[in-house]
Amino acid sequence: MNMRPKKQQLLRWLPDALVQTRGSALGGTRYLTFDDGPDPDYTPRLLDLLARHGVNASFFLVGHRVEQHPALVERMVAEGHLIANHSWSHWSFKPMPLRKQVEEFQRTDQLLRSFDQQPQHRLRTPQGYLDTRLLLYCARHRRNIVYWSYDSMDYQKPSHGELVARLRAAPPKAGDIVLMHDDSDRATDALAVLLPEWLAQGQRFHALPGNAA
Repeated sequence: MNMRPKKQQLLRWLPDALVQTRGSALGGTRYLTFDDGPDPDYTPRLLDLLARHGVNASFFLVGHRVEQHPALVERMVAEGHLIANHSWSHWSFKPMPLRKQVEEFQRTDQLLRSFDQQPQHRLRTPQGYLDTRLLLYCARHRRNIVYWSYDSMDYQKPSHGELVARLRAAPPKAGDIVLMHDDSDRATDALAVLLPEWLAQGQRFHALPGNAA
């Protein structure tokens, strides 16, 4: 199973200030990122797991879900996690005009600002869709898109055993930005097994910085 698809490798040629696919590898650090939350059924258990192991992560949040579950976002900020922008609706960006894409991000920024007082937030598009229009807009307006270098593929709905075996056989490397999701227990269940192993091996996990590296 290829955890590093060709698209991610191609995006590495773009400057980190525009599209970041990897973080600093200093000290053997990896970066767990979770898309699609917050979710009242799944996010609390994930946050409990991260707190238990002293790990900070980055949460790419969907605006309308933030509006529905603000206490979970307050907890993320209080516990040292990065909150970031995963659009307002999580609708596909592929058929969407640029104006609407920008509105999706702006509306979510405005809401997230009430939690961390940051005027803008790092971006990740739904399904990781990127086109030239959006890249040019972000370059002109100094907006940063976070991609990933390691895809857990938890969205393929593997069994618990399959996901654990896959991640154990090819674990993330220092500097990897790891894509996971916060709309099921799959990532949490796998990390409950693997985080203690990885930490015992000396791996470190941090939230991404608030601005491009």
